[in-house]
Amino acid sequence: MNPELSPKAQYDLRLVEEARKGDQKAFAELMDRYRDSVYYMLIKMVGNSSDAEDLTIEAFGKAFRNINNYTPTFAFSTWLFRIATNNCIDFIRKKKSTISSIDHHNENQESVTATLQSDTPDPEEEMIMSQKSDQLKQVIKLLKPQYRTLIELRFFREYSYEEIANELGIPLGTVKAQIFRAKELLFNILRKSSNS
Repeated sequence: MNPELSPKAQYDLRLVEEARKGDQKAFAELMDRYRDSVYYMLIKMVGNSSDAEDLTIEAFGKAFRNINNYTPTFAFSTWLFRIATNNCIDFIRKKKSTISSIDHHNENQESVTATLQSDTPDPEEEMIMSQKSDQLKQVIKLLKPQYRTLIELRFFREYSYEEIANELGIPLGTVKAQIFRAKELLFNILRKSSNS
């Protein structure tokens, strides 16, 4: 233990040590302790709840993937907030650089709709399906319950969109839209992980 850390930070360090051993409860407790704080910091940075929620999940995913790199010379919360801030800055830069090209390519919206209509796995889905690892399951646990259920049905039980709609009793369009959103988020997390 680092005696210079506050009692709260020392408790976090014990949780980190348990998480490194694969203790799922320790991961969950770390997330419970900081999810709201990270979310509120990010919502101030990006200005909308949807992006802030996605970025919160990405920040925890990145922190948990790299938890062995954390050193207790400073508090876990400091390290986590730095990851969340840097990830958010990257997101804002990327959004600014792509916003003009999105404005000029509104005619391509048809291709997005076509992607949603397809029921065959696309490259993103292929990558997610190939990563049925504990790491992927850890990231999926961070998703909202309805996204988590949809992802588990689609990627672990390999249901079609129609089967998911029937199973959950929700409209097919809703299934496709929510899976598309959750899939994009998972793909980005996995891609960052494979590049690191």
